[in-house]
Amino acid sequence: MSKSRGPAVCQAGSATALPPAGPQGADHTDSPGWVLRLSAWLAVLAVILLFVMILAAALPAIQVSGPGSPLDWVWQPAQGRYGILPMCVGSLALAALALLLGWPLAVGLSCWLLTEENSKFLPLVRFVHGLVRFMTTVPTVVYGFAAVFLLTPLARTTLGGTGMCLAAAALMLVLLVLPTMTLILMAGLRPRLDRLCPWGLALGFSRFDLMRLFVLPRSGRNLASAAVLGFGRAVGDTLIPLMLAGNATQVPGGLSESMRSLTAHMALVTANEVGGAAYNSLFVAGLVLLAVNTAASLALRRLVRREASTGPGTKQAVTA
Repeated sequence: MSKSRGPAVCQAGSATALPPAGPQGADHTDSPGWVLRLSAWLAVLAVILLFVMILAAALPAIQVSGPGSPLDWVWQPAQGRYGILPMCVGSLALAALALLLGWPLAVGLSCWLLTEENSKFLPLVRFVHGLVRFMTTVPTVVYGFAAVFLLTPLARTTLGGTGMCLAAAALMLVLLVLPTMTLILMAGLRPRLDRLCPWGLALGFSRFDLMRLFVLPRSGRNLASAAVLGFGRAVGDTLIPLMLAGNATQVPGGLSESMRSLTAHMALVTANEVGGAAYNSLFVAGLVLLAVNTAASLALRRLVRREASTGPGTKQAVTA
């Protein structure tokens, strides 16, 4: 008589619903199964095998010393020079410039899409949001062809030269990485803003005030995650640099100068070379690209882990 009916019902229900604890009666309903485990291990082994194969193929080329080394600043196959360092610098410069232009635009666009309150602009907000999602499905070659006919003449008139230069490729890469960064930022900022809106709006703050004063200052990891993914997307693209950068094997000295990225260099050499020192240098280029993308992925993973380890419960415990 001393126990209430509610707990008794809960205990009975739990006794009939759950199997007995212990090694023999453990609940394995959440187990992924051996098929999924096998698939996961095969994926991990495939990635490891890819790294091992590229590293094994690149080591003989890296060990070459003198003018024929791929770690040189001159690419002149006719003279026995196979240096890929100009292409490494070109790839990093192109990705950094695209990130420098695209990341602030992504932050501003995501904040506008999340904070616009004027009912007159709500149809425009829905249209822009749908357009951003649609841009993620557009093939890269479409951006390249559009830029060849629209952006290249403008760059030729404004900057001089052929119009195929670092600036033209960077501007199109901005359009390529902008939707990805915008959607990532919106996915990270929206929950924070929605949690603050009930009391914030009641206190007289606008959605933009909440975003500017409370959400953005505490969303550094979300902002950094978008930047890391945008950089990885930009440095790994092939068609935009191949079609718009001019493919000059030199270190770009300005926005109007032509350059060649590592991805475009690999595509061009693979189409013209089979075997030989020029072909072997491509494995070093692939190793550099894998190292850059791996570093970006590890940085993003570290940011996610720090975000999880400094969640609300951890912050409250530290404060207490």
